[in-house]
Amino acid sequence: MLVAGVDVGAATAKTAIVKDGHFIAFAVMPTGDIVTKAAEDVTIKALKKAGYSMKDLDYVVSTGYARHHVKFTDKAVTEIICHARGANYMMPQVRTIIDIGGQDSKVIHVNEVGRVVDFVMNDKCAAGTGRFLEVMAQVLNTTIDQMGPLSLKAKNVPDITSTCTIFAETELISLRAEMTPREDMIAGLHRAVARRVVLMGQVVGYREQVAFTGGVAMNQGIKFFLEETLKMPIVVPEQPQIMGALGAALLATETRVGKVYERSRAALNG
Repeated sequence: MLVAGVDVGAATAKTAIVKDGHFIAFAVMPTGDIVTKAAEDVTIKALKKAGYSMKDLDYVVSTGYARHHVKFTDKAVTEIICHARGANYMMPQVRTIIDIGGQDSKVIHVNEVGRVVDFVMNDKCAAGTGRFLEVMAQVLNTTIDQMGPLSLKAKNVPDITSTCTIFAETELISLRAEMTPREDMIAGLHRAVARRVVLMGQVVGYREQVAFTGGVAMNQGIKFFLEETLKMPIVVPEQPQIMGALGAALLATETRVGKVYERSRAALNG
């Protein structure tokens, strides 16, 4: 049984391929401005890595903000459920997931089998998201990939009190006028994001072990300041941006197996 999980996010589209319950391949690419094309292209790319094509797929589950626009999907599932299932597959010991993506951030409490117990989500503003960091990178004339390493070189981390994109930019302009080193300003931004997300997650609480997923989890600086704020270690999976796609693929397997069982039982009951 060959299935795919397709996660179409604001910044990137991801596909995970699962065969007979085992994760075998994935692909990630920018979403771009045509989400339907991104979903198809990233799935073809992931399948090619595994030695298959679209016609070989038995079932597809889509997730992410554009999940209902994946033309070849069999079922659309919310990203909260998918992220929980994917993280549980990779890290069964994890009970709290901090996920920061391009346009939202969420903290999810899961049980031992990867089912969602509780969650809180910020999807109404850019604060505490990858988009916020992208805008700030432009203000500071750097790239999103450089921000993490630069922030870890900071000597004096300034307090940036606002995570509103407009007001944070104003604070950066003032700090720049005071000749504050760029790495210090970036560290201040990262600490502000970490504090914002940790505060949001206090609604559901933090149960060890804590995992950090989503595209922003590849930023070492955010991880550092999350740990500083939480006062506990967090783990980052090897491919943190594909947890939603992987969870969707695992759910595709379960759904497909269930449907096959139902048809077999109906045939036996004739």
